[in-house]
Amino acid sequence: MEKIWLKSYPQGVSPEINLNQYQNLVEVFNESCRINKDQPAYTNMGVTLTYEKVETLTNQFAAFLQNELKLKKGDRIAIQMPNLLQFPIAVFGALKAGLIVVNTNPLYTAHEMEHQFKDSGAKAIVILANYASLLEKIINKTQVQSVIVTEIGDLFPFPKSLVVNTVVKHVKKMIPSYKIPQAYRFNLALELGAKTSLTSVDLKQSDIAFLQYTGGTTGVAKGAVLTHQNILANMLQIVSWMGTKLKKKEEVAITALPMYHIFSLTVNCLSFMWFGAQNILITNPRDIPGFIKELRNTPFSIITGVNTLYNALMNHPDFTKINFSKLKVSVAGAMALQRTVCEKWKDLTGTTLVEGFGLTETSPVVCVNPINGGDKIGTIGVPVPSTDVKFVDDDGHEVKLGEPGELCVRGPQVMQGYWNRPDETALVLSKDGWLKTGDIAQIDAQGFVKIVDRKKDMILVSGFNVYPNEVEDAIASHPKVLEVAAVGLKDEHSGEVVKVFVVKKDPTLTENEVIDYAKESLTNYKVPKFVEFKTELPKTNVGKILRRALR
Repeated sequence: MEKIWLKSYPQGVSPEINLNQYQNLVEVFNESCRINKDQPAYTNMGVTLTYEKVETLTNQFAAFLQNELKLKKGDRIAIQMPNLLQFPIAVFGALKAGLIVVNTNPLYTAHEMEHQFKDSGAKAIVILANYASLLEKIINKTQVQSVIVTEIGDLFPFPKSLVVNTVVKHVKKMIPSYKIPQAYRFNLALELGAKTSLTSVDLKQSDIAFLQYTGGTTGVAKGAVLTHQNILANMLQIVSWMGTKLKKKEEVAITALPMYHIFSLTVNCLSFMWFGAQNILITNPRDIPGFIKELRNTPFSIITGVNTLYNALMNHPDFTKINFSKLKVSVAGAMALQRTVCEKWKDLTGTTLVEGFGLTETSPVVCVNPINGGDKIGTIGVPVPSTDVKFVDDDGHEVKLGEPGELCVRGPQVMQGYWNRPDETALVLSKDGWLKTGDIAQIDAQGFVKIVDRKKDMILVSGFNVYPNEVEDAIASHPKVLEVAAVGLKDEHSGEVVKVFVVKKDPTLTENEVIDYAKESLTNYKVPKFVEFKTELPKTNVGKILRRALR
């Protein structure tokens, strides 16, 4: 398909990125630390590390990995923690040592941890003490030989470090007892690393940087193989896109989504680092009152999040007390952005909530709306530089302009495949580099892409396709609705019917009100036949609603 989306490219954004700018992610990190050495890099719970301090600590950690643990280039290291100051130290330290980072969701069960560590062949792990008891149960079933345990306050200055760690362990009792005799304390690892020197590793663009597991919401979790080039490319694509609005050494970014998730890893941890931004790390964004308190204390210029997070923030009474005068860019991804959320955000903050789209397999960003205006609510924008898209039917033939088809992507950010899964790789990645996303989408004459829905979530009512996003969007605008999710239920007459799960904003909301409201904007076969009220909806670690769990 002709690159019609170039018509809507923001002024100043090149249609191609320069992939020869850097050879690896370590080059970007070192450059950023050198240029921004006195600037604040990461802040967590009121404690800030400068770029210079981050560089020192990463060198120490990398030296520890090389000299004490004897890890070699290409060895895998799992990192399992929420947004803490230790996270970037562990990640960039591991990359400097030439290791492959296996980002691990802290919410995993012992069974899920065992699968990921065995599948990746991880030899080492950096883990928050809160989850070490789970590791103890399964470590002997894996190849993990070396363990580094950290506690929340480890990088805080004394006595704050002691107070925080004591409260977490003994007052809140958030650390179940565990026994891993060979484990190193994180701070001891830094001390040991400081006594040795780091040997630089020759890293090429083709070397693997991350095994990024897909989360397993559609079956067994698979590791997307992301090279230094994949992540570099996406970082440069984002930098090119945002460079029209963001300034070096000026930005303060709210990092609420966990950095072990590909969205926050590439956008916040890496792309904002390129700008020399300060990342404010939110450890527990589900604590909305605490999150809002942090937002009130910190004048910020960028925020990234998901639809459910923005919705939860705006429904808290203290949201209007936040100062948005410096806010330049608000970005939403990882799930569909509802029109009501988008419009309410603009009303309350004065900035547009810019929707983008990506997936783990594309490092992640594929499309995004222009951040300087010209966006279209309800679309995911246009493809980022050096990226091609096409839309195909079930037989793999391209559909006509404006018609829905499976979105396929080709570009330097597309993964190499799934780790040790050639069969799974062949199902989604063609020999000429096209990745099937599993999303049904369409493109308009200006080049803006609209996600119609996930292929697997589509509901088939009497032969008609019903897309859950459309049903959810219609009901979400009801003033008494807080959250909504739509799924298909088997039906002997029509094959499937629509059922919605609703979290009430107003306790007086009734089932009939929901159905009658849906009838105002949806054709009959799309109107839910069943309504079930819930106190909350099941979500992934980043807040994406799990329709599968509801089904």
